[in-house]
Amino acid sequence: MNFKGVYTIPCTPFTQGGDLDEASLRREVQFCLECGTHGLVAPVNASEFYTLTDDERKRVVVIVAEENAGRVPFVAGCSAVSAHHAAMLGRHAEAAGASAVMAMPPVIRKAAGEEIFEFYRVLAAAVSLPVIIQDFVAPIGTPMPVDLMARMVRELPNVKFLKEETATGPHVLSRLRELCGDQVEGIMGGQGGRFLFNEYARGACGTMPACHLTDVQVDIWNLLDGGREAEARELFNRILPLLNFEHMYQVAAYKEVLRRRGVIATHICRAAPVVLDDYDLRELDALLGPIQDLLRVRI
Repeated sequence: MNFKGVYTIPCTPFTQGGDLDEASLRREVQFCLECGTHGLVAPVNASEFYTLTDDERKRVVVIVAEENAGRVPFVAGCSAVSAHHAAMLGRHAEAAGASAVMAMPPVIRKAAGEEIFEFYRVLAAAVSLPVIIQDFVAPIGTPMPVDLMARMVRELPNVKFLKEETATGPHVLSRLRELCGDQVEGIMGGQGGRFLFNEYARGACGTMPACHLTDVQVDIWNLLDGGREAEARELFNRILPLLNFEHMYQVAAYKEVLRRRGVIATHICRAAPVVLDDYDLRELDALLGPIQDLLRVRI
């Protein structure tokens, strides 16, 4: 797996009635591919995975795999309430055609130490795919000690990749690289790509943002990785006000941008922190207007 670049996350679109909107999801995957994404990741936090039934999660994986058809690496989210739950989702993802699986430690009931190690051991033993450790903030995630993550990389044969997005993620990334050396094959950042430049300087191989700005995020990465940092920063600075806005509203903002871009039919969420009100929508108008020229993919 070429674990490098922008691995973008499709949101899970819903109908007005709150059901999975398969047509919008297929359109969303094609949008990501047309934007030039280097990889796909679903269903994870930006996909509201924690609101989906197991059948819906499996269906999302099948649809993304079908639409992708092997064109870019596809990482299937397998975060779960237990190791056996994650293993079941991992086996399904592998059968559906995923390139790798990714999971946080057990959600809902917080685990620690040996229980986390055992969780990843069981998941890694259930699949022949690479397993990506996701280190994410509470309350959904469980930030892990750096020593524990390094031990998993050293001792579990197919655990060689990480997504690091805790409060001091860039520093954790540096420490992981020091402890793991060449045993870790890649560490990506998250948090919407807001800290991409700091992470890249420390050796990050990419980032995993939500997909509403995939075309711009890909352009920024390609410039940065191509040695044109000043130009990359110019692009980044133009979208930064929008990244700040979405940090507050998260999936509600992602979906409203995707709806406005014609990618998904509704902005319906199952777990948004708030519903965007008229003030928010006017602010979004003001933030999107000046960057229309950067949105190179039209639906």
